[in-house]
Amino acid sequence: MSDDRYERGAEIVERVYKDFGDSLLADVAETAPDLPRLIREFAFGDIYARPGLEPRQREMVIISSLATIGYSPRELKAHIHGALNVGVTRVEIVEILMQVAPYAGFPAAINGLHAAKEVFDEWDKAAKR
Repeated sequence: MSDDRYERGAEIVERVYKDFGDSLLADVAETAPDLPRLIREFAFGDIYARPGLEPRQREMVIISSLATIGYSPRELKAHIHGALNVGVTRVEIVEILMQVAPYAGFPAAINGLHAAKEVFDEWDKAAKR
């Protein structure tokens, strides 16, 4: 069963995050080699692969959640990349992060908007190549 979960999760990571998914976990893999496998199996192979939400909707929820908890800027940036890859617009990402302010506080929204700006700048630079 684990191989199916891993393959399903790896396919989602490749489709949604492209090169960014592997680079995000590369540093962690050096210290904890099993963690990337567990993330692919559980977070993506089990949870993300469930029916009921499209990848676009999932990324919107994840961005909101990560901005709210406020202590995972690398993961937030990865999911902003993923959101753009699956069709979430920049305007929608900004609005998601604005919506965080009254519920998680202005600092959480501001930090999320800084992460979004960094990702938008990266996308703009990549488009000019």
